[in-house]
Amino acid sequence: MTGLRQLKRQQVHDAISTAAITLFLERGFDEVSVAEVAAAAGVSKPTLFKYFASKEDLVLHRISDHHEESARVVRHRPRDERPLAALHRHFLEGLERRDPVTGLNDHPTVLAYHRMIFSTPGLAARLMHHTTKDEEALAEALGEAFGEAADDLTARLVAAQTLAVQRVLARRNWARLTRGESADEVHPSAVAAADHAFGLLPDLG
Repeated sequence: MTGLRQLKRQQVHDAISTAAITLFLERGFDEVSVAEVAAAAGVSKPTLFKYFASKEDLVLHRISDHHEESARVVRHRPRDERPLAALHRHFLEGLERRDPVTGLNDHPTVLAYHRMIFSTPGLAARLMHHTTKDEEALAEALGEAFGEAADDLTARLVAAQTLAVQRVLARRNWARLTRGESADEVHPSAVAAADHAFGLLPDLG
């Protein structure tokens, strides 16, 4: 019975998510009300808010799997791998598999999704909130990894610089795709840019 209830909850969650993203991409985030999303998904507005705490979460939950991802990479890296080397490797692997979070995914829906986030102030602000939490988590993980080689301030500074590198690289990749280049065309230079950018970071591990 518990399994069936969980399945039903997931089905409702997915229906709301699909309805929201479809409407937002068709008409724009600010032009669609939560009530319209609920109606399209076949649920009440109170039910919608049981699954998503805010209108912004209807969009940003799609990248929730990446929250605190950098901290997890550092903590779960091989014992002989340096922290920033692990993050560098992870980013390159994301480029290789065309992970949307690296900006190197040219599927039209993915490009439109990113355009919506970057062009909508409310979504951009909410994304920055998530980034701040990611930065705090990464600073803690780096502090554990660096040990006596770095104090708390240093760990926080390196965490901020690392996430800035990832953000700049992803936006750069996305911008090139929106100008008509394909992900396959951009990939070699995206790898070179990542190598250069990560090489500028101070790895104290």
